[in-house]
Amino acid sequence: MLRPDECYRCDMLSDATRAELTRSGLNLIPQAISIFDASLRLAVSNRSYREMFDLPPHLTEPGAAFEDTIRFLVTRGEYGPVDDPEEAVRFRVEQARAFQPHYFERTRPDGRMIAVEGAPLAQGGWVAVYTDITEIRRQEGLLRTRSEELSGQILDHAERLAAANRELAAMNASLEEAKRVLTEAEARTRQVTEMVPAHIAHLDAGGRYSFSNNQLSEVFPGARRSIVGLSIAEAVDAGTWAKIRPFWQKALTGAPQVFELTHDASGRRIRVALRPDRAGGGVYVLSTDVTAEVQAREALMHAARRALAASLTSGLAHDFGNLLTIILALQDRLARLALPQEAAADVQATIAAARRGTTLLDGIASITAPRTVVARPVDVAALLAEVAALARPSLGEGIALEVVADLKAEPLMLDSGHLQDSLLNLVLNARDALAGTGGGHIEITAKAAGQWLDLTVEDDGPGFSDPALSQATQPFFTTRPGQGSGLGLSQVYDQTKLAGGTLRLGNRPGGGARVRLRLPRRAARRLMVLVVDDEPAIRAHVRDMLTGFGHAVIEAGSLAEARGLLDLPGLGLILSDLQLGDGLGSDLAAAAPMPVLLMTSLPPGDPLREGAGVPVLSKPLDPAALAVRLMEIADA
Repeated sequence: MLRPDECYRCDMLSDATRAELTRSGLNLIPQAISIFDASLRLAVSNRSYREMFDLPPHLTEPGAAFEDTIRFLVTRGEYGPVDDPEEAVRFRVEQARAFQPHYFERTRPDGRMIAVEGAPLAQGGWVAVYTDITEIRRQEGLLRTRSEELSGQILDHAERLAAANRELAAMNASLEEAKRVLTEAEARTRQVTEMVPAHIAHLDAGGRYSFSNNQLSEVFPGARRSIVGLSIAEAVDAGTWAKIRPFWQKALTGAPQVFELTHDASGRRIRVALRPDRAGGGVYVLSTDVTAEVQAREALMHAARRALAASLTSGLAHDFGNLLTIILALQDRLARLALPQEAAADVQATIAAARRGTTLLDGIASITAPRTVVARPVDVAALLAEVAALARPSLGEGIALEVVADLKAEPLMLDSGHLQDSLLNLVLNARDALAGTGGGHIEITAKAAGQWLDLTVEDDGPGFSDPALSQATQPFFTTRPGQGSGLGLSQVYDQTKLAGGTLRLGNRPGGGARVRLRLPRRAARRLMVLVVDDEPAIRAHVRDMLTGFGHAVIEAGSLAEARGLLDLPGLGLILSDLQLGDGLGSDLAAAAPMPVLLMTSLPPGDPLREGAGVPVLSKPLDPAALAVRLMEIADA
């Protein structure tokens, strides 16, 4: 039995040693063996091959051309007399290129008989084995001569049967090799499909999975992973199956289907392709998560519409603003005069209309204004209560507003201003939808859904019309001409996308509109931050900004003072000026065991700023940029 170190040495044999072992083993086989590759170049041969055909050395070296070997044998008379040697060479080369299994026997010019057995290889090329059967045939001849009792016909049949058996054995060997290669290829294909970030499957005509790459649960969260043998109705939830069923039925008729659906449990957008299996029946399935793609596409389309609206209105808005300024100035002058009551009322109405025009201009300006998200720790339940308190006085008689918050008492990182604006917009839209109905009910609900915060605003009014469902988030679209600017839902959409969330419009089953905001649910993680700056006023400004984000702050007025505070328990971040009175803030990065952020008034590209080695923010600090950096550090 081999010791472990001996097995290790066996595994470490060099390629040259392995090749030499193979060559030595082949040389001990009495049959002549040759292996040619797909380009008809000699790959391997043994000593018996050279000796049987008395070949020169250059024809037994790897790389020797099959055509040269045949030409040598034809010229020497190995195949008997031929009228056209080159035609004989061409004929045998063409036969070899066919790579067909074969067995035959032939008599050489010296009277000896050889059996030739060949089989193609799965990698291309073929192997041939040459056996000298002279003695076997001599013994058979003696047996035929001495055994008069035996029928010559039986011997003939036996010979044919033996030849057929040898040919069948050659073919079986070729099939076994092809089977091995096919099995390995199938294993590699299965491994590749299991690595693809999509669900690949085959369903039979009855809707049962005959193949799956076990990725269904990665695309449809909550679905089973191992589904072969199950029906599609058993593998996915009832709501998803109801959406897939019509397309599945069409695919069974032979019509390929590509469609998208929303997975209700996770909110993911899934693209499903169904390709009929025309040969075996059933359907091939490819399902991919295209949530990010759809969000990007919607954002791009919305941005394009916004840019078009801005380009069409920006010039007009400027001139219109000047006209409104003149109108308001003139009307204010008239309002100070002693006018008849009717004229005074007309002046006030004109002023109100002009001010309404300025409000519309502000909305137009907000289309192209730069937007940023400033995330702070937010108590969502308290924010909802504040929204309700702001909205209730404007709801009017008979309209009730209810808030339902099913959330843990934990602050979340959100832009409270954007979120409050969005919810107020939605509540006021719901109020307008209920106008003229004699009253109604509006409800704001909030709940956690995995990594998302779901906020829903519902009412029991008439609901969204079909045009509103398809166009409501487009700038200037309104179903109340003359009563609204058409910018409310557009702004809600923009603010939600900017925060990394989604907006879904729909109608309730019992009647009424439903708008759902889904925002990333990031728990607020408080940091202890050491602020280093030699200007007390700047430290105070940065301290107020950080405490507003919910972080604790410690201050240092110099590099030396900051170094003395590096070992404070719980210290999570250093925010320092790049240029301090007694050194560089970047010197803290080498000694500090926690992340370091620098701030400076030096412009981008300055050598001192570029060589800092840590992230650098520009002064004055942008709250949004600082908030993003703090979230990244807190989440790390």
